[in-house]
Amino acid sequence: MRRLLLAVLLVVLVGCGVSRLPGPGETTATPKPAKSDDTVTRSIGDVERFWTGEFPKLADGKKFQKVRGGYHPYTESVPPPDCGDQPGQYQPNAFYCPTGDFIAWDAQTLIPQLQSDFGSLLVGVVFAHEYGHAIQVRLGATRQPTVVLEQQADCFAGAWLGDALAGHSKVFKNVSAKQLDNTVAGILMLRDQPGTPAMDEGAHGNAFDRIRALQDGVQQGAGRCAQYDAGNLPVTEVPFTDPEDAQRGGDLPYADAVQLLAQDAQGYWERTFPQLTGQAWQDLRVEPFDGAKPDCSKPDSTAQGEAFYCPDGGFVAFDNRQLGPALYDRIGDNAVGMLLGDLFARAAQDRRGRSTTSKAGQLAVDCLAGSWTYDILNRSAADRKRGGVTLSPGDLDEAVAALLSFGRAEDGSGLTAFDRIASYRSGVLQGLEACS
Repeated sequence: MRRLLLAVLLVVLVGCGVSRLPGPGETTATPKPAKSDDTVTRSIGDVERFWTGEFPKLADGKKFQKVRGGYHPYTESVPPPDCGDQPGQYQPNAFYCPTGDFIAWDAQTLIPQLQSDFGSLLVGVVFAHEYGHAIQVRLGATRQPTVVLEQQADCFAGAWLGDALAGHSKVFKNVSAKQLDNTVAGILMLRDQPGTPAMDEGAHGNAFDRIRALQDGVQQGAGRCAQYDAGNLPVTEVPFTDPEDAQRGGDLPYADAVQLLAQDAQGYWERTFPQLTGQAWQDLRVEPFDGAKPDCSKPDSTAQGEAFYCPDGGFVAFDNRQLGPALYDRIGDNAVGMLLGDLFARAAQDRRGRSTTSKAGQLAVDCLAGSWTYDILNRSAADRKRGGVTLSPGDLDEAVAALLSFGRAEDGSGLTAFDRIASYRSGVLQGLEACS
């Protein structure tokens, strides 16, 4: 997140392996490999079950063929097979090799760690992704930029996940909201490093886009994924604005982030609330608190009650001693932006006479928060000259991570972060009209 200097590049690009990236709050425990080995075997079998029925629909009735080169777990002492002219070497990775038509994975670190940190369902998604690359080869659909192929594989993995959510899997039964949210959290760890150009040869995309691709598959099926190509895949690429921005990792100092983001959100709703309701926006005070919460008779809370909108007091408040700094330190400055976006969106939703507490109301809040991000992404040159903020690489992922951190559901209760991220993304990509 930066003071506004240059336009954000939001491009529609024409677009193998899943690599492990460190992330906020990850643990270092390593479980027994035997447990993850069993999960891998069962996951691969279930993915093959899915494609046995689904592949003919995409290939004019052609029968699905399993990978011919087999499945290869590897370790530092037993490296993977060579892949074409690339010698096999140990990396904490999982990959599909098209020349050998095989799938290989790090059974020493990556897969055990993913299972330990995020659960078996993420392991299934990883192998569904790798099998997605095998499907691309079988469909003859490999002449695309890497980022397109990777997100198409994410989408194919989502199609398998949607099939499991529909109750067709014998391995992953009765998937809970918590399992789904843990899987989304894992995908955040498997994103490209902030600042990676989308056209780089190994680019997979940011988590914002990768989760979108996964959700496309879940919601629309493998047929939608097969339509991905260079002309229709939306890739959000946000570059660093200058070397100083890159050196800081795109983060403003915490106090500056709170002040500038609050001012920007206030200005956004002053301009757009009349479009939404025909009424003027009443100034919304922002009251960070370091001890006792400000008095409010009926707080509309978020982030486990550590932040709230107060309708009768006309203000929003959040814990400035723990919550705000923790979001900033563990995720980044736009995690604070997501928190403020949520609070201002609650005020907007309430002030237009709509619920914020029902499922539909919460999804509307998330969409409205996303519409502010849309505005930041699409400001004109004249708007930029007036000052404000812009996004830096990783900011969209920071928003998703923040939404996940204070929007996760327990088993059988409420909305999942999976649902909420989809609604936020609608606002980001389509603006206020998507939320009206």
